[in-house]
Amino acid sequence: MPASRPTPADRPDRILVVGSGWRFLSGISYYTCRLSNALAERYEVGTILMRRLLPARLYPGRERVGHSLADLRYSEDVRVFDGIDWYAVPSLFRALAFLRRFRPDVLVLQWWTGTVLHSYLALTLAARALGIRVIVEFHEVQDTGEARHRWAARYVRRCIRPMLSRTDGVVVHSRYDEAALDEAYRLDGVPCEVALHGPFDHHVPDRPVREPGDDVYRLLFFGTIRPYKGLEDLIEAFASLGPRYHLTVVGETWEGWTRPGEMIATSPVRDRISFVNRYVADAEVDEYFANADVVVLPYRRSSASGPLHIAMSHGLPVVVTAVGGLVEAAEAYSGAVLVPAADPDELRQAIVRAAGLAGRRHTDPSSWGRTVDAYARLLSRIGAGQENETSSNQTVPRLSPDLR
Repeated sequence: MPASRPTPADRPDRILVVGSGWRFLSGISYYTCRLSNALAERYEVGTILMRRLLPARLYPGRERVGHSLADLRYSEDVRVFDGIDWYAVPSLFRALAFLRRFRPDVLVLQWWTGTVLHSYLALTLAARALGIRVIVEFHEVQDTGEARHRWAARYVRRCIRPMLSRTDGVVVHSRYDEAALDEAYRLDGVPCEVALHGPFDHHVPDRPVREPGDDVYRLLFFGTIRPYKGLEDLIEAFASLGPRYHLTVVGETWEGWTRPGEMIATSPVRDRISFVNRYVADAEVDEYFANADVVVLPYRRSSASGPLHIAMSHGLPVVVTAVGGLVEAAEAYSGAVLVPAADPDELRQAIVRAAGLAGRRHTDPSSWGRTVDAYARLLSRIGAGQENETSSNQTVPRLSPDLR
């Protein structure tokens, strides 16, 4: 049994967050930074970054790997180790040394891709040996691109079990995700907290005011272009909108999904569509959202959406499909227009309704403070920061025996 470690009463709990670094930039890179900075307002926080996720030639955005595109930075209060490489030696051993020096009460693993699984399992085993609690925050059960490959899906399903059997608690972004996770892995008795995604308000410069008489509505699709994003539904719907609408598509093509680009090239309204087919730097992100009137996110499935939270932070009307966790993320936002997925006609009508909401700033209901509160509740439930003492009637819940 791992030795228990009392926590001194004169210091806050220590939390070590593990997530995506800046080299393979994605929405999880931003989330890991924002979460770490938010937690640091209440706890002592360290962060281990996953630096090289896989061989660059296998990454959909291989051309931009290592480029400096993000302006966001970690707080001076957060101790950062950058980072772990997929090939492990020697970076994983250095990360384990960082873990031992920092000696957190809780290890928080951001889960989004199977490429980090072997590193996460090593960190989990080391943490448990040191008496450190382990929390896994799920952004989705498995990446959709990985799930398409049978060998990748089998690897994750089989090899995640030793990690989950040593997990003390989980965090998800919606009740939908909680149900999906329970169905996939039978999280019987493991404490779970729903923490809605915090705001991405680091992308909020001053927005230009719509000029009187400006009757052109500028629509924006933003994010990676992948099969589940439903961009082809938007392009079809846009073709039946009148000349008062202009569409800007900003995104990097992943998984070889070129159909939306081909549809744009042959669209009868091609002259009213701008296509920026790459991953853009933060300064450009700010500009595209600042100049948009309506953001359109026609996903066919999704657990969470960074572009949705950028749009809400800008106070923009947003058309979003009623799938997955997006309903809960947008249900309290006055600028949201929910629409069924994969229905271009309904999407067109929703865009017209959303255009009627343009011209005023809607209040973003999301909050990093609520995220930290959810973590505080979970830490209390799993006894983090307390002596690891259990009695016959006071045990730490684990996963069901078939996951051991």
